[in-house]
Amino acid sequence: MAKTILLVDDDPTQRRLMRAVCEKAGYPVLQADNGEAALALLRSPQGGDVGLMMLDLRMPGLGGMETLRRTKTFREDLPVIVLTAQGGIDTAVEAMQLGAADFFVKPASPERVVVSIKNALSLTTLQGEVSRLKRKREGAMAFGDLIGESSALAHVVKLGERAATSTIPILITGESGTGKEMIARAIQGSSDRAGRPFITVNCGAIPENLVESILFGHEKGSFTGASAKHVGKFQEADGGTIFLDEVGELPPDMQVKLLRVLQENEVDSIGGKRPIKVDVRVISATNRDLAEEVKRGAFREDLFYRLNVFPIEIPPLRDRADDIPALISHFIERYNAEENRDVRGVRHEVLEVLSAQPWPGNVRQLENTIFRAVVLAEGAYLSADDFPLLAKEFDAAGVVSGPPMVAEAGEPDGVVEVGAGAASDRETANESVAIFDRGGHLRSLQEIEKDLIALAIETYEGKMSEVARRLGMGRSTLYRKLREHDLEIKRAS
Repeated sequence: MAKTILLVDDDPTQRRLMRAVCEKAGYPVLQADNGEAALALLRSPQGGDVGLMMLDLRMPGLGGMETLRRTKTFREDLPVIVLTAQGGIDTAVEAMQLGAADFFVKPASPERVVVSIKNALSLTTLQGEVSRLKRKREGAMAFGDLIGESSALAHVVKLGERAATSTIPILITGESGTGKEMIARAIQGSSDRAGRPFITVNCGAIPENLVESILFGHEKGSFTGASAKHVGKFQEADGGTIFLDEVGELPPDMQVKLLRVLQENEVDSIGGKRPIKVDVRVISATNRDLAEEVKRGAFREDLFYRLNVFPIEIPPLRDRADDIPALISHFIERYNAEENRDVRGVRHEVLEVLSAQPWPGNVRQLENTIFRAVVLAEGAYLSADDFPLLAKEFDAAGVVSGPPMVAEAGEPDGVVEVGAGAASDRETANESVAIFDRGGHLRSLQEIEKDLIALAIETYEGKMSEVARRLGMGRSTLYRKLREHDLEIKRAS
């Protein structure tokens, strides 16, 4: 989904010009006519949607430099492009030192403005990804790094946060690709072992004759080919966490040795003369039903109870479809930056089809699907044509093209203006809802609400579930307001 841009300028003409440039490029816009109003908006719930601020330096009251300085105290990651009518090297240097992403003198060409916006947003995305990877490498990932808004994921996070407060063994279950390792890393990063080693072992990918050596280590000369001492994964994880992925794949004899590690907190390396004490938090994961494996005799019952002290089940993606829009948005931003692409979002009806898919490969499959679509995309918004492997699903849903999640170039996207001079200059039916009337006075809440609902119905072609979701109200409330305002539902023919 395209990032919202906050325009901060006391000159209504300049705001109008910059707004036109931003909207033509496909970016939703918010406006403020002074620094105080801009800071208030950024601190409001609406401020969370702002992905970039374009800031005039010379304004009455709180100036641009001070606005920039205060913004960085609570939105350090927000890219800011500084605008001024009178440019100078000293001014540019001061703005950059305060954290501005770019600086240019008004009036700037539309091409220059759009390039600056794209560069700033791409740089921010890359910085966020680098920071995330750094936290992952340092064992400091937290639950805030997880992507999703569903109640199912919230339940998993709640369990994970409780588990992080102790050293209790955890068994994470779920289908392949649901993100079991991400949950394990978040538990580590939220515990008192954050920043310490996090060692991952895929038990199903180790040759059976090497499992013991890799997990527990060996001494030099302990077997043919052991030309040097090898420290096992448990010793590598000493003081931190070991993540045993697909623990159900362990051979029976290794299950016995793992049970000893869990009971005695010590490992016996191959050829070693004495056990080695280790302080390791064990988090294991599997896509199998270990209880059934125990019944079949394929997994030790005593080990199962040792591992399954605190179970956490991650539901498949098909059972938490509410996470799909946020995941898609995240993957689009990521691959835009990595592949130097400029995809702004996904079309509304395409999103509906994607959200309805079963995704047997879960988040991993969704990520690869979006990666491919971003690379294939020829337009600003992902369409059905960008998902050739889902062609039958789109045909079955009757999706050829549809309205975008955000505005196409030149189309409005619910612009709201903030500040005393924020009278809207758009009055026609297809344009954003006016806050002020022609005399410069605030319109009534009833009038604004009616226009906003009518605009939403037109924008989303009478799809009332989406209209209700976008307006943040239940469908029953929406239908009641339709009756109150005497509005009709106009569906696409």
